[in-house]
Amino acid sequence: MRQYSADLTPPWKKPEPVPEVAAEPGLVVEEPVTGFCGAVIRCEAGTVTLEDRFGKHRVFPMEPRGFLLEGRVVTLVRPAPGGPARPTRTASGSVAVPGARARVARAGRIYVEGRHDAELVEKVWGDDLRIEGVVVEYLEGVDDLPSIVESFAPGPDARLGILVDHLVPGSKEWRIARSVTSDHALVVGHPYIDVWEAVKPSSLGIGAWPRVPRGQDWKTGVCRALGWPENTGAAWQRILSGVHSYKDLEPELLGRVEELIDFVTAPAP
Repeated sequence: MRQYSADLTPPWKKPEPVPEVAAEPGLVVEEPVTGFCGAVIRCEAGTVTLEDRFGKHRVFPMEPRGFLLEGRVVTLVRPAPGGPARPTRTASGSVAVPGARARVARAGRIYVEGRHDAELVEKVWGDDLRIEGVVVEYLEGVDDLPSIVESFAPGPDARLGILVDHLVPGSKEWRIARSVTSDHALVVGHPYIDVWEAVKPSSLGIGAWPRVPRGQDWKTGVCRALGWPENTGAAWQRILSGVHSYKDLEPELLGRVEELIDFVTAPAP
């Protein structure tokens, strides 16, 4: 007698099999019902704990087809004993994701005024920005901002964030920033004369950033006061080499960059 399977579900109605992925620490997945995206930090008793980029924890059951990995449905399973230890952190303080591939670039962008500013953002937030798919572009000066924003045409799915130097209320830069700010374009600035000051003096082995008299080039004056050669390019490399993580930066800069990343990566309403 011919044997038949007890499962009489037509083949076209059966869900396609999905890969099983070990919930190793550091693996970044998304829980599709809540939209919570984070890195695995522990796996126990049929549940997995995720930590998002802000340090918030959520516990989810490891159900079949329960997560998205790089946009594809997967089933998380417990890793084999003796797996890797808890992940380290990126320079920005986020959970590191070993071997993670950069996400396809978003339509949104972050513009950063000043080459040194852009290099500092890349050094501290580069890993996070690649995972989020955020491209950072160099803004030569605030005067170019209106034409850049007009050409970019920001919208709900293509937000634009801009970081500028020394944004002081009432200044020309402040007025330009206000003129281009909208629901889809955000301009923020730090209070420092130059991004050099956003690096904590203690990270460079100096007591404080020197005061430079008005009318004197600030960077050159800093080099003179500190006894450094009057080569601002070399001085910047010396400063940048003293930055290893977010802990080496002042909170006024940290908050502004994190604000821009949140703005650009926020889901469209």
